Amino acid sequence: MSVKDSYDRVAKAYVETFFHELERKPFDRELLDRFAREVGGRGPVCDMGCGPGQVAAYLASRGVEALGVDLSPEMVAHAERLSPGIPFRQGDMLSLDVADGAWAGIAAFYSIIHVGRQNAVRALRELRRALRGGGLLLLGFHGGHEVIHLDSWWEQPVSVDFTFFEPDEMEEYLRTAGFDVEEKLERPPYEFEHPSRRVYILARKSAA
Repeated sequence: MSVKDSYDRVAKAYVETFFHELERKPFDRELLDRFAREVGGRGPVCDMGCGPGQVAAYLASRGVEALGVDLSPEMVAHAERLSPGIPFRQGDMLSLDVADGAWAGIAAFYSIIHVGRQNAVRALRELRRALRGGGLLLLGFHGGHEVIHLDSWWEQPVSVDFTFFEPDEMEEYLRTAGFDVEEKLERPPYEFEHPSRRVYILARKSAA
């Protein structure tokens, strides 16, 4: 079973669990506010691996021209229902159906964790290709070394891996992919989250 099929199976439960999560995450909201101030007014900004579109909706509420891309068609359908004013589409971060330099920014929260270490640089290169010169990537992921595999999720059969990355490891992947890393931030998990360190990296595609 693929990651796409797994998320299709759990989409309804995932939406119920996570669509309103930012209301309880002040650190993430503040970070997204900073990101919105940076990319707002510069063109389309993608919520990559958008799920039900909560990050896209938050960015749109801050005046950003937001859109969302997710591997799961079921997730996209929920996102379209929940935020009808925002364009969402199905897509794979390893091979995006967009032109070079299509977006002014990308917020990718917990989507890189599903491509594995073997494809991390490939995914980041594809994100960089989709960014305009000077475009900003806000990348969020679980900090660590482990890979967690699920065969069951919300009582549904699935097959999905969650790869954790150390901050310095991801910084090296970003530099290899051609990004300029500007800032790394960490926070402990909120009490309602999976008990892992949360890591956020701001990286930029050079304007040249």
